[in-house]
Amino acid sequence: MTDWPQLFLGVIAVATLVMALIQVGAIIAAAKVAKQAQEAIGKAQQAVTTAQQTITSVREEIRPLIAKANALVDEASKTAALATAQAGKVDRLVSDLSQKVEETSTIVQQAIVRPAREGIAIVAALKAGLSVLRAGNDWRRRASRPEEEDPLFIG
Repeated sequence: MTDWPQLFLGVIAVATLVMALIQVGAIIAAAKVAKQAQEAIGKAQQAVTTAQQTITSVREEIRPLIAKANALVDEASKTAALATAQAGKVDRLVSDLSQKVEETSTIVQQAIVRPAREGIAIVAALKAGLSVLRAGNDWRRRASRPEEEDPLFIG
């Protein structure tokens, strides 16, 4: 039985050695993972720095464009206001022109049409007077001739 304690002692020594080797392997693996994590963090920091530089550059490039866009919007607003004012002026001009045409039409009607009507009335009166005079001449002729019975009457 004397071999058993030495055998167990040997097994314990081998197990301790295996445990120590596993721990050393774990420490080496952890060191590699830590190194890789540091490299990844460094790359991420570089990417963030590059992204920040790009964003800053884009902001600097966009600012003049935004200023130009604002200027264009202001100019378009002014142009729209001017166009609205001009449209109002054109509307007033057309209204005034329409009123002047109406007034001119009324004046032309008063100056030309009324005297023309009066002239037509005078001509009609002269025609009526001449018709009466002719009818008077026809009446005298009829009075001097005996009237025949209706010439178209058969009977």
